Amino acid sequence: MATARRLHLFDVDGTLIRGSAAAVEISRQLGVTAEIAELEREFVTLGLPPGEFAVRARELWAELTEDHVAAAFAQAPWLAGIREVWADIRARGDYCAVISLGPDFFVRRLLDWGAHAAHASVWPPVPFAAPVERSGILSPAAKVHTAERLCAELGVALDHCVAYGDSLSDTELFQAVGSAVAVNGDHHVAALATHAYGGGDLREAYALVGV
Repeated sequence: MATARRLHLFDVDGTLIRGSAAAVEISRQLGVTAEIAELEREFVTLGLPPGEFAVRARELWAELTEDHVAAAFAQAPWLAGIREVWADIRARGDYCAVISLGPDFFVRRLLDWGAHAAHASVWPPVPFAAPVERSGILSPAAKVHTAERLCAELGVALDHCVAYGDSLSDTELFQAVGSAVAVNGDHHVAALATHAYGGGDLREAYALVGV
């Protein structure tokens, strides 16, 4: 009997990017790290809605160019072994996808690393000539809805999904899937994770799943 295929779902901010986030790395290129840090604080501690975060970040990033985005992506502190893990997932006939609250113009670049799909908040094209539409910004609950759509498209059961995440925005997805790996995770995901990993190599976190 054939083994059921699995779908591996990866968060980006704080998970694939260790100790940082797409918004932080983009802001670093524009010299507005203090301003984005305040927004991050409001998001984590005061419950700033993701849509409001994006609207205010768009104001900070008014001068953003594709060169800034490329530099932010290249210089981000990515975990080691991402391409190797995704290549192994593909070789096994399984699927890997990224679901992130971050901007799509940054997250989509991970398709070139081997992800089958990359879902993120919808932003206007860079350089910006339009405002952010709050309706296009993902929420933690939207991660679950996106995972369900991917499962339907790929013919994978939700309980055959493995989620990799680190923080509050991953908790709803962790509760919905069959297996969850906390990658450098905080207290929000500690009790929900099937496995926990602390370190800088995705290959080691992936090995915990027992593939």
